[in-house]
Amino acid sequence: MLQLQICRFPKGSYIVVEGKSDSDRFFIIQQGTVQCYKGESGAIAPVVLGPGDFVGVVPCMSGHLQIETAIAQTDVVAIAVRREQYSDLIVNNTPVALKIIKTFANRMRVMNEMLTKATLNGAVAESYDQIFKVAQFYENSAKSDIAIYAYYQYLKTKPTGPNAEIAKQKFLELRKRTHPSYLEPSQESIREYQQDQMIFSESQPGKDMFIIQSGEVAISKVVNGNEVTLAVLKKGDMFGEMALLENKSRSASAITHSACRLMVVNLANFNQMVTTQPQMIARLTTTLADRLWSMYRQLDNANIPDPKAKMIDMLSLQLEKQKVQFDNVLNKQKQTEFTPQDIANMCGIPHNQQPKAIFDFQQDSHFKIIEGKIFIKDIVELSKQAAFYRKQKL
Repeated sequence: MLQLQICRFPKGSYIVVEGKSDSDRFFIIQQGTVQCYKGESGAIAPVVLGPGDFVGVVPCMSGHLQIETAIAQTDVVAIAVRREQYSDLIVNNTPVALKIIKTFANRMRVMNEMLTKATLNGAVAESYDQIFKVAQFYENSAKSDIAIYAYYQYLKTKPTGPNAEIAKQKFLELRKRTHPSYLEPSQESIREYQQDQMIFSESQPGKDMFIIQSGEVAISKVVNGNEVTLAVLKKGDMFGEMALLENKSRSASAITHSACRLMVVNLANFNQMVTTQPQMIARLTTTLADRLWSMYRQLDNANIPDPKAKMIDMLSLQLEKQKVQFDNVLNKQKQTEFTPQDIANMCGIPHNQQPKAIFDFQQDSHFKIIEGKIFIKDIVELSKQAAFYRKQKL
């Protein structure tokens, strides 16, 4: 039987504190109001939460440190839910789980926009014209299989748009020498893609969510002629849920980082999962929490002014996402799967600045490049360097 703890917080008391490791539970507010704020980046305005809202759910479900501080504005009564109780909570109270997931999806859309502005000093209007700009970017980057997909989707969604004739001409030219895995969604529950294929474009309408069975998928955005990689997802990860849950256009593009096998989940399948597969909903919650935590952390990275320092912090972030215990390791060396170019793209460093940033990064004595991938000589020192750079921009 599910037994939840009732907690009482007097006015002015701390409920969670940014950077602390006490993230084994989250709180559902029953009475009172709570103010939440993030200290490091300064980019996120404080928010006030009330009855029915959640405190500490992102770090709890992702297993990371607290990402913000929450203080009771009034006397507060809240229900504490421990991480191991979440699956039982879904079975006993499905609406709570759905509210958490939809809250995550909404917050991720907001964070996507904030991260884009902070990383690339620009914003993306969610319009069909953005699909055309995405197509142009990837054609200019000599990624024709990706470009043709975006041109096709632009023509499909805006056949009489201002760039329709150009898009049609580009599509016909590229069709002769490209082999996109899919231009139209299939009815198959499993889809297979080759490397460097677009699964969907930012600003494209979409109603499907995907679960990676094998391979890797990069989630990215294009702003002002530059690309930023928001995440590289692996087997077991899910993506595309924001369009599914909010019935809005895609907020970012999904591109295969390697050959992939994907399971497709539509709205009908998702609703069935909610009632019959609580473990799947728990997995989705954890996936979204991980991604949100990464976005908060990446926002700190975006505020570091020096490109080399950004790359060092971004590399540290990739290890943090893998839950590497920096303070409790026997072997401090680590061979990563990332190239310097991967890390520069994740930072959103403009293309004209990347050669110097990568050169400076490679000159750092803490790293060496083995077969094109970054080898870290001391991950503890890396973590200290990254923390130092984040504090410098405050």
